[in-house]
Amino acid sequence: MILVHLVAGIYGCKILFIDPPEYFEHAETQKPFDAIIVPGVPFEKGSWSPVMKSRVLWSYYLYKNGFTKNVIYSGSSVYTPFVESKIMALYGEQLGIPKENIFAETTAEHSTENVYYSYQLGLKHGFKKMALATDPFQTKTLLSFIQKLKIDLPVIPMVYEKMDSLLVTDPVIDSMQAFVNPFVPLPERESMWKRLKGTMGKRIKYNNADI
Repeated sequence: MILVHLVAGIYGCKILFIDPPEYFEHAETQKPFDAIIVPGVPFEKGSWSPVMKSRVLWSYYLYKNGFTKNVIYSGSSVYTPFVESKIMALYGEQLGIPKENIFAETTAEHSTENVYYSYQLGLKHGFKKMALATDPFQTKTLLSFIQKLKIDLPVIPMVYEKMDSLLVTDPVIDSMQAFVNPFVPLPERESMWKRLKGTMGKRIKYNNADI
């Protein structure tokens, strides 16, 4: 679990002003959730990065320990020609999450879109009780957006020590199942200003009737 603790060091909780164990304890009183939403991260160099690994492992931990019945991975092919949500779904399945309990939201290109489009996908599948499960840093950055949407979406930021109990090796996946062609990376399709607007959630086509 060295990589997981490396991520923990990068996203030091003390500077985030949130307390992951406190959120975790609160989630324990609310479980099980119908689904958790797990934002994507680029798949590069044919292997999952420490950030992707920690997010997938956290989703597996939460599924294995009865926090959620289903997992929604979210993310399109944004910076590499691999659909992030599909890559994460493949890893999640190899870890032990049943395929029928895994859903891939494939349109989001920004973290705010991960939240909104995954929430809408969950509603379409009849999920009424959902939560966001990701690293503490991303949790902090998305809290205000969730509050803006005025939706009931609790957060379960990673408690890195909890994942120490997961005795897993790097699973082998067929990444070509998530490969898209043709592909143009986001920075070549959009200006920095447009990408910033996307990050802020200002390019989402909101459907207020659904939220």
